[in-house]
Amino acid sequence: MSRVGSKPVIVPDGVTIALANQALTVKGKLGELSMAIVNQVDIKRADDQIVITPKDESNTARAIWGMQRSLAQIIVTGVSEGFTKELEIQGVGYRAALQGKFLKLQLGHSHDIDFTIPDGIEIECERPTSIKIKGIDKQKAGQVAAVIRSYRPPEPYKGKGVRYLGEYVFRKEGKKK
Repeated sequence: MSRVGSKPVIVPDGVTIALANQALTVKGKLGELSMAIVNQVDIKRADDQIVITPKDESNTARAIWGMQRSLAQIIVTGVSEGFTKELEIQGVGYRAALQGKFLKLQLGHSHDIDFTIPDGIEIECERPTSIKIKGIDKQKAGQVAAVIRSYRPPEPYKGKGVRYLGEYVFRKEGKKK
């Protein structure tokens, strides 16, 4: 039995839910998100909770059950609280700055990188070496963070590059004489 799927999704105050034709639409103070519900599971609303159950005892229905519950929890959390990813930049001369709808990155390349900020994502640069990415869609916020990190991932010898806040970079010793 799915341990994740058996728990109901708690809906906080200020969040409204609409169920129609195997689609779940959630509106909150930060915006609106929706997801399609697969045919192998049933979704019901009970007071301030969303309950997801498998339609039958088949292996596919039981496998999808927990995932659908997790996706429902993510969109409820997204419209009520939002998601944040934080990046830090390490390296001499490496920095980031906001210029309108662009994030200008100086990461040791021969040119500056102009990253276009997608719709639904907010980026803050409190310091030139920190980037905070906010959004209601967890996948989109994580993807933006991964793309920015991919421009200069942390290298193992000096630790220079863009890394997630708190990420541990395994350091190598380097060449010996």
